[in-house]
Amino acid sequence: MAEEQYDGVDLLVTRKGAIKAGSGDFGIIPGSMGTGSYIVRGLGNEAAFNSASHGAGRKMSRTAAKKRFTAHDLAEQTRGVECRKDSGVVDEIPGAYKSIEKVMEQQKDLVEVVAHLKQVVCVKG
Repeated sequence: MAEEQYDGVDLLVTRKGAIKAGSGDFGIIPGSMGTGSYIVRGLGNEAAFNSASHGAGRKMSRTAAKKRFTAHDLAEQTRGVECRKDSGVVDEIPGAYKSIEKVMEQQKDLVEVVAHLKQVVCVKG
């Protein structure tokens, strides 16, 4: 929680599912197990309370992902990434998440991309 002021009003701001993206603030916005992450610099958009998303976000529930995908699908979607590829983490499959590229495009008024990191290793539970 942070004490911040917007439009002359003192507020306590809690960011759940978001990062602080004040002008010049650095942050990291991860994608899924197989899509890499972005290093960003905040643009200080006060209309968004100096915030940006903290990741791709799910497009389906964990239960739905477990019903739809298999460990084989997980292995295919994470090819080239060293990670667990078993049914215990199939709910984290990249196909269960929104496109990180689209999410980044939709918040270009909130952050500027400093670097795009390629996923090489992912450690899950």
